[in-house]
Amino acid sequence: MNSGNLIDLRSDTVTQPTPGMLGAMFNARVGDDVFGDDPTIIELETKAARLFKKESGLFCPSGTMTNQIALKAHTQPGDEVICDEGSHIYRYEGGGAAVNSGVSLRLIKGDRGRITAGQVEAEINPDDIHFPVSRLVVIENTSNRGGGSCYSSHNLLDISRLCRQRQLRIHLDGARIFNALAATGTTPSEVGPLFDTISVCLSKGLGAPVGSLLLGDAGFIRKARRIRKVFGGGMRQAGYLAAAGIYALDHHVDRLRDDHKRANQLEKLLHHLPYVKEVMPVETNIIVFRLQDHLSADEFLTKLKQHNLLAIGFGPGTIRMVTHLDFNDDMLRQTMEILGNLQVNR
Repeated sequence: MNSGNLIDLRSDTVTQPTPGMLGAMFNARVGDDVFGDDPTIIELETKAARLFKKESGLFCPSGTMTNQIALKAHTQPGDEVICDEGSHIYRYEGGGAAVNSGVSLRLIKGDRGRITAGQVEAEINPDDIHFPVSRLVVIENTSNRGGGSCYSSHNLLDISRLCRQRQLRIHLDGARIFNALAATGTTPSEVGPLFDTISVCLSKGLGAPVGSLLLGDAGFIRKARRIRKVFGGGMRQAGYLAAAGIYALDHHVDRLRDDHKRANQLEKLLHHLPYVKEVMPVETNIIVFRLQDHLSADEFLTKLKQHNLLAIGFGPGTIRMVTHLDFNDDMLRQTMEILGNLQVNR
């Protein structure tokens, strides 16, 4: 396999910094963030917080860390967190909710990762010593397991209002929140006030090499900063990484629509391929499809790799592809040719 011609659709985390981003990183002013004096990190945290109408922000190495800090800061051991059954905090964070915070997760079967206010209300425990205290609701937007599905504004508003009425905290796992905003035509300032805290990933669709932000009010972020230290997430001259995040927010948000258009073209092709049984509706940059029942996902991925095309398995007989900053129109054409000409045993 010639890695020079490799097309990597495993995730939008595989991107490389652009020349402009590398220049911003190279020229960044830095300090020591654990001491709180790295100017570029302060600039990034302030910029993101203002975008979402929050008071403060905290730069962390990963979205898993921002989510886990939020869980711990919002809850007490023994509390319960309500989320969709496919949520990242449940599926892909190593059991961190139990290990780090001592909380249980109340799982809802949503519509491709999207839950409703009515479903949340039905899962809130009564004030009874036999049950854990329902403390926090976590929304993932877009939903990874849901194939990049995103919430409508009115559904988010309904859930937010319910949480306020029932005195529940609400956290947004916004690993791909800018993809959701691009797809729905919503602004960060409209979404931000609906949540107590927000996690924003910079290293997915926005193309930065490392980092996520946790946003909230000033008191919460002070508490979160202490938890980050306990988790080992304090970094020193991380302004070089924060500079990439600033560049991404300034230059890579509007272009997310290009990723969505290319994903939509792949979806249309997949519907017509004989080895594909079902394609999940594509709303953003994630394409999830099921192979015909007799086909193996591992064997299919091996065939793709032989043609210099990488994807990942996403469950039995299921494949995921993700478009991103480093996937251009020429690569799209090549990918469609590979998929269209692929010989798969029937």
